[in-house]
Amino acid sequence: GLSVTWGRIESGHAPNVIPQRAELSGTVRCLDLAAWREAADLVHAAVDEVATLHRAKSEITYVRGVPPVVNDPTVTDLLWDAMTARRGADAVEGTEQSLGGEDFSWYLEEVPGAMARLGVRTPGDRLVRDLHQGDFDVDEYAVTVGVELFTAAALLDAAR
Repeated sequence: GLSVTWGRIESGHAPNVIPQRAELSGTVRCLDLAAWREAADLVHAAVDEVATLHRAKSEITYVRGVPPVVNDPTVTDLLWDAMTARRGADAVEGTEQSLGGEDFSWYLEEVPGAMARLGVRTPGDRLVRDLHQGDFDVDEYAVTVGVELFTAAALLDAAR
């Protein structure tokens, strides 16, 4: 899967004049390494095709970001088993792969691993805040849960 989001589109100065120039900036997010590797060519081809259809010229600067986080199934199972053994089945929730960009993916290029997300919302707090929101407030107890998770996973892996 591949997602292209044009987050900034800037063109013209008046609502009744067709501008001569437009500048778009955006992000490309991928769910697998093959799509990530092909994304630059796909974006170039799509933008060039749209420009050609409108008899316009296009100039593209493509800056490749981080690869997608693709968890290793064996490591994912280890983390799942470790946490359910420690805290029960209700403590673990499976989620869909995220399109978010994360530097952790570079580690996964080198060794099998898995990214686990900790619930960091303060119990009882009804507001849901995005991780990149200015008033985001992490419940620091989640750090303790993270240490517990990785300690339990290391012990379980050693016992297997």
